[in-house]
Amino acid sequence: MNTQIRFSLIILGCIAMATASCTHKKSGVSDEAPVIDVARVTVDSVTVHRSFPAYLTADKSVDLVARVNSTLTSRRYKEGDFVKAGTVLFTFDPTQYAEAVSQARAALDDAEATSRYAAVHYAAVEKALESDAVSRMEVLQAKSAKEAAEANVTAARARLKTAETTLSYCTVRAPFDGHVSMSEYSAGAYLAGEASPIKLCTIYDDAIVLVNFSIDNSELSKLKAKADSSGIAGMLHSIPVVFDSPTRYDYTADIYYMSPVIDKSTGAMRMQAEIDNRHGELRAGMYCTVDMPVENLDSAILVRDASIATDQLGKYLYVVNDSDRVVYTPVKTGETVDDTMRIITSGMKRGDRYVTSALLKVRDGMAVNPRTVK
Repeated sequence: MNTQIRFSLIILGCIAMATASCTHKKSGVSDEAPVIDVARVTVDSVTVHRSFPAYLTADKSVDLVARVNSTLTSRRYKEGDFVKAGTVLFTFDPTQYAEAVSQARAALDDAEATSRYAAVHYAAVEKALESDAVSRMEVLQAKSAKEAAEANVTAARARLKTAETTLSYCTVRAPFDGHVSMSEYSAGAYLAGEASPIKLCTIYDDAIVLVNFSIDNSELSKLKAKADSSGIAGMLHSIPVVFDSPTRYDYTADIYYMSPVIDKSTGAMRMQAEIDNRHGELRAGMYCTVDMPVENLDSAILVRDASIATDQLGKYLYVVNDSDRVVYTPVKTGETVDDTMRIITSGMKRGDRYVTSALLKVRDGMAVNPRTVK
């Protein structure tokens, strides 16, 4: 009897196992299918940008030059220093130019004395003419001498002004606030700058830096049309700028200049935008990318950028269908959003699930146990 009971229990167990096996087969996925992390596509409103290569220049830059023939006596800054307007940067030996000023001032004194005498003499002969003590010819001669003396005074004043201006060239000052570049010359160097000014250094006013880039004329027309139709024209005053070298702060630029002509050789139009360099970390010559806003998408399809793979046919995602099987799905992509998400322009739709990790462990048609992650 016990043997029959045990036999009956074994038969019932086998039937139960067979039934469970059939149930799993109906679902299409076995317990041995790997657990794979998946996520649903995100649908959100985003602004689409178009990137253009660019570079920075200082708002103002001036070459400081030597304009005298003299010995450089001092250089009063360190390369790269920020200096205020009026700061003395270079001095030259002023001896010969100071002497020229003294001579010009003495010549002016002499001319003024001669002019005063000529004026008095002319007044005297003019009075003497009333009593016929002198001839009219003498009066005319006195008048001519007076006018010549006055002209000599004017010329002497001009020579003094020129001498004083040249003397001022012996002291080179910063014309505005800015950073100063390296100089090739040190104290003791003799420079002949009168005939042809010699460059000493360059000063850059980079409190505001300019972003320089070019846009093809036809492309610019398309961007304008899209900007007007999608209501993002106002965003042109806060365009994201990304630098080749990492920066501590994020920056946006304000477009303020568009060339009135198109470059014949490139068919492009030059544009400029400005950035407030309030943190002082931006320098002229830095390369960057300008992300021009193109249009607003109200329902953009977004996926994790790291989940997109590439093969010879292009970019693709592993999508998990309603039967929990992997489907190789080619996609077309747009720009990144928030550094981690990528816009999908074709191949995905709202509600789709895609594999987020372990891409090398899955293949097209493979059954998986999907685990949804956020």
